[in-house]
Amino acid sequence: MGRDLAQIRPIVRGTFERADEALHIKLSQLCWEGPELELGDTVNTQPAIFTHSLAVHAALVMSGDYPAPAFLAGHSLGEFSALCAAGALTFEDGAKLVRERGRLMKWAGTQQPGSMAAVLGLDANMLATICAEASASVSSPAVVVANDNCPGQIVISGGKEAVAAAGSLAKSRGAKRVLPLNVSIAAHSPLMNSVSADFAKLIEVTPFTVAQVPVIANTSVLPISHPDDIRAELCAQLTSAVRWTETVQYMVAQGVTDFIEIGPKDVLSNLIKRTKDGVTTQAIG
Repeated sequence: MGRDLAQIRPIVRGTFERADEALHIKLSQLCWEGPELELGDTVNTQPAIFTHSLAVHAALVMSGDYPAPAFLAGHSLGEFSALCAAGALTFEDGAKLVRERGRLMKWAGTQQPGSMAAVLGLDANMLATICAEASASVSSPAVVVANDNCPGQIVISGGKEAVAAAGSLAKSRGAKRVLPLNVSIAAHSPLMNSVSADFAKLIEVTPFTVAQVPVIANTSVLPISHPDDIRAELCAQLTSAVRWTETVQYMVAQGVTDFIEIGPKDVLSNLIKRTKDGVTTQAIG
């Protein structure tokens, strides 16, 4: 992650070095050399993706080829990157925050393992109804819509029994496919309630400033910039759904036609294309 770019762009290498210093770990070495299993631990994955994204963003801004954005937005963890890019959060504070977010989420998954599944071919409202029915039919923790990624691609999350029950109901009501995800952390579900208070304390003591560019919030699909709104959003996001489909639709309704994705891959670019015709996307990683 980012090694080739770091070899030719000092600002990229410097960003990874800042992460190493802020976190007191060799994150750069882990990103560039592995081992992959350790990098795949969410405690490391979250700051790694955050650091890579902000390193690329810094290089892009310095290049002079980065047009002034009308809005910024990020999917789940990416919301922290967006807030940092908007100037609402320092890089060092953001790196510490996302590592702690990963640690708390991992702990919650250890204490009460859950599951997640991608459901293809149903809309969010129908799937929310299915989740409610499935939750009422089992004794395990509830299942909810966790990520509304694009029309026809939605991720559900929660207790294992409830997720399995919701998957079966979804298939019986027309879902094209239900794909269980290989995770034990039920992100964006009530199973994260066990760590929400601890995470809220971290958010409260983290310095935020007014964002220089509005960031479209995952949970409300509204532009936020004030520190109070940012703190409320990040606390709510841990246990609430990522409304990405509506986020893209909101920005298009405001006149946005061009999207630049900054990060390791092009996942969001593909979701945007599936959400709205006639827009252009560019993934820069």
